[in-house]
Amino acid sequence: MTEQHALAQLFDNNRQWAQDCRDRDPAFFSRLVAQQTPEYLWIGCSDSRVPANEIIGLAPGEVFVHRNVANLVPHTDFNCLSVLQYAVDVLKVKHVLVVGHYGCGGVRAALEGEDKGLIDNWLRNIKDIIYEYAGELRAIGDLSDQADRLCELSVCRQVQNVASTTIVQNAWLRGQPLDVYGLVYSLTDGLLKDLGCGISGMSELNVGYRIDGQR
Repeated sequence: MTEQHALAQLFDNNRQWAQDCRDRDPAFFSRLVAQQTPEYLWIGCSDSRVPANEIIGLAPGEVFVHRNVANLVPHTDFNCLSVLQYAVDVLKVKHVLVVGHYGCGGVRAALEGEDKGLIDNWLRNIKDIIYEYAGELRAIGDLSDQADRLCELSVCRQVQNVASTTIVQNAWLRGQPLDVYGLVYSLTDGLLKDLGCGISGMSELNVGYRIDGQR
């Protein structure tokens, strides 16, 4: 199959989508071109079953999105940090959503511990969480249930990672309203769950990560 034939259906879909958008709202694209003012940054998994805009019912332009395998926010990932910095400092988003999902292949791979190649270096971030919560995870027993709990634990860790960045802390120091939330998405029913690990200000951070001189 030639590349042109392989993409033909996608172009057909695109033309139909664009026409549907114009039929519903003739000014949709002119308004979209004029500005990008999202209130939300979504940090989610690359999994094709977890589309950010559709899940939270927002149109293009209403949510800024960064995705990677297993929705991680390592302090050394300048790709993710650059997205975060642009969202916070330039777009002035008010909410950062770290969104994991049950049945995550990356989380499951880290838990199973088999050699997956290069990605194992990325999943090392999750393996650190496995080591820290080894007792709790072993007590669960069932591997699928362990993976789901690990997904939750990882999301909460990434919330801490986001909040600990100088990007977010400097926003708080200058009085910019910014909340960081940890959510998990269920593929089985399409619903989001708030994990209750959100952080809304400097005072909620571990003092060892604060840059305001408070210890």
